[in-house]
Amino acid sequence: MVIRATLKPGVNGTQELVQRYGDRLVCVRYRHDRSRRKRYKTVELLIEEKDWLPQVRIPAQQRVHVRIGYGESDLRELIKRRGGCRDRQRKAWRLDIRRVLEPGLEPRILDAEFRF
Repeated sequence: MVIRATLKPGVNGTQELVQRYGDRLVCVRYRHDRSRRKRYKTVELLIEEKDWLPQVRIPAQQRVHVRIGYGESDLRELIKRRGGCRDRQRKAWRLDIRRVLEPGLEPRILDAEFRF
């Protein structure tokens, strides 16, 4: 079966379906089946709408900067155990992004592209 045309709502050939399905209509497709010598008209409908946040793909070895306060010695020791090192220029700690996400340090990330 071959898709010969995909039409958006409101284009010629879709008015009747727009009246029938309204805003739920996403598109109309015309499919042709050569072996059966048939033409099919199909519709794609929107049946549910929910809020969604896309997953962010982060390379496993990506290192980010995390702000740790002067008096937070327990947290600093945790960062050291997880392989973090001090970046004196940025006055922050650097470690793998996955190590930051495990203990829940997301709000402390300084790199703008990795803030959640």
